Amino acid sequence: MTLTAWKALIEETLPRLVPPQAPERLKEAMLYSLMAGGKRFRPLLVMASARALGAHPEPLAEAACALEFIHTYSLIHDDLPAMDDDTLRRGMPTSHVRFGEALAILAGDALNSEAFRILALHPSPCPAQTRLRAVEVLAWAAGGEGMAGGQVLDMDAPGAPATEERLLAIHAGKTARLIQAAVVLGALYAGVDAQSEAAFAELGMKTGLLFQVADDILDETSTAEQMGKSAGKDREQGKLTAPAVWGLDGALRRARAMEGECLSLLEPCGPAGAELRELVGMVCAKLSA
Repeated sequence: MTLTAWKALIEETLPRLVPPQAPERLKEAMLYSLMAGGKRFRPLLVMASARALGAHPEPLAEAACALEFIHTYSLIHDDLPAMDDDTLRRGMPTSHVRFGEALAILAGDALNSEAFRILALHPSPCPAQTRLRAVEVLAWAAGGEGMAGGQVLDMDAPGAPATEERLLAIHAGKTARLIQAAVVLGALYAGVDAQSEAAFAELGMKTGLLFQVADDILDETSTAEQMGKSAGKDREQGKLTAPAVWGLDGALRRARAMEGECLSLLEPCGPAGAELRELVGMVCAKLSA
């Protein structure tokens, strides 16, 4: 199967994982944001990483969707008035604009919780120790040392010195660790040893940093129509971004260098790493030459 076929499988699987007995209003809000489109980059990374290490990716679709549940919850909460106060996401009104703040918060909470139930149940069959490790990896990536912690660093950045160290700490927490978790989960499900898992953790972190640097550049150079969300808002809010630290040309050079590092790490995978290489290449595809 190709990435296109995997994405179609993910799109088919996502709504099946929303709990059918949840209140209708809650299900509607969950599905509104979950099915609003997007690249499905994180679940595809799970499947592509497993494929690069010799596993069959299709049975991992449900587990991979846990990453999209967490990512979608984070977007709902990130858009709230108390956070980034955004009104547009993936070309649609944000969840709190459509449903009100209370239901948006609860939809995010439910998506967050359901992600861990998904990992506890899928893939099947799968050793219990692997499932436990998967839950640990995702919880760490989304928690105080990961996404939530990174968001706090991001909130505290305006007015602080614009250093590379601070920038990379923010990017690692708020974005890269969840992407790293996707890559590591693929490796876990492939049944690799600790050394291979560590190598894929490095690849995941580098890919995640690349993703956020590219996003920073696009925020500076794209329109809201092109991005499907408000453009130029990071600069307006005084956030610490790659162009703010390195300049736009410097950020572009860093992104290209990061892409090269990721591709170099994938060389040992040979042809089995084709889909993972394609995903890395997609990150920089929209950047100016």
